Amino acid sequence: MGTVNRLIVIVLFEGVDLLDVTGPPEVFSLVPRERAERVGYEVVLAAETTEPVRTAAGVRILPDATFQEVAERAIDTLLVPGSVEVDDERRIHPIVEPGTVARVKMLATRTRRVASVCVGAHILAAAGLLDGKRATTHWSTARRLADDHPAVRVDPDPIFIREAGEVWTGAGISACLDLSLALVAEDFGEQVALRVARQLVMYLKRPGGQSQFSVPLERVSTTRRIEDLRLYIRNHIDERLTVADLAAYAHVSDRQLTRIFKSELETTPHAYIESARVEMAGNLLETTDETLDRIASVCGFGTVDTLIRAFHRRRATTPSEYRARFRGRGGPSGALA
Repeated sequence: MGTVNRLIVIVLFEGVDLLDVTGPPEVFSLVPRERAERVGYEVVLAAETTEPVRTAAGVRILPDATFQEVAERAIDTLLVPGSVEVDDERRIHPIVEPGTVARVKMLATRTRRVASVCVGAHILAAAGLLDGKRATTHWSTARRLADDHPAVRVDPDPIFIREAGEVWTGAGISACLDLSLALVAEDFGEQVALRVARQLVMYLKRPGGQSQFSVPLERVSTTRRIEDLRLYIRNHIDERLTVADLAAYAHVSDRQLTRIFKSELETTPHAYIESARVEMAGNLLETTDETLDRIASVCGFGTVDTLIRAFHRRRATTPSEYRARFRGRGGPSGALA
C-alpha cells in the first residue's frame, strides 16, 4: 500500500496574493524530512479551470486541478488565501468574488479543517464559515470585516486564531508561515514543527499565536553543543538548574558557558531557563486545567509566587489572567502524566 499524505487544497483566483499561495507549501514540504515516517502532506492548487492564474504580484501560477476535481477527494485542509484592491483614494478593499465564495462554501463541506490566510478571512466570512466565531485578518481590513459581517467576532491582534479545531484564520501575509507551522504542530506534534521552523530559520510561535505575548521558542544555533544544552534544559526543566550544572554537563567553565549563551542565543543561561519555563507554563495554561501549584512544580519554578513573578517579567501579566484570556476553545485539555 502506498504512502497516504494529508491532502491540502489551496484555493486560487485571479489577483490572489502570491506569498499566501506559495508560503504554506514551503512549510508543508519540509515535514517528511523531519519525521521518521516519510508522511506529510499532498498540496494541490485548485482553481475554476486549469488555465494559469495571475497573482497580485503579476506571476502566473498553474493550477493542479479544478475545484470540481478536488471536490471528489477527501480533503484534509482547505486553505483560502486572499488579496486586496486599492482604489484611487488609496482605500483598501478585500477581493471577495462571488464565484470563489461559492466554491469555498461547497468545498468546506468536504474537508476536515478550513483555514484562511490574511484577508482570505473575508472569503470565509462571506461563505458563512465564520458566523459566531472569533477570527482575525490583516489589521488594515479588520474593521471592514467586522462591519461587513457583524456575526463574526473580529480580533485584529493575534497572529492566528483557532476556533474549535475546525476553522483557523491568520493575520498578515507573512503570518501564513506561522499559521502553517501551527497546523503542522497540530498534525504531527510540536517537535516536528520546531524542526521545520529551524530549517526555515524561523521562530516557532506558541499555540494560539497571540502577537503581544509571542516570544521566540528557541533561536537557531550554529553549534551542536548549544543544541545539546537546550535539549538537556528541556528534559530537566522541572529540576534545579544552575550555571554550574550546565557547565559541568557541557564540560566547560562557568564563564565559558555564559559566553556561549551570549554569542549563540544572545541571552544568559538564567534568562534562557526562565524563558523556557515560562513558555512551557504558558502552553500548559492554554491546554490543560492543571493548578498553578502543579504547573509551577513541573516547570521548575518550585512555588506559585516564583511562577507569577517570572510570568510577569516575561509576559507582563499573571498566569491566571493569561489563562482567562487565552485558554483554547475546543482544544484538548486534561491532566499531566
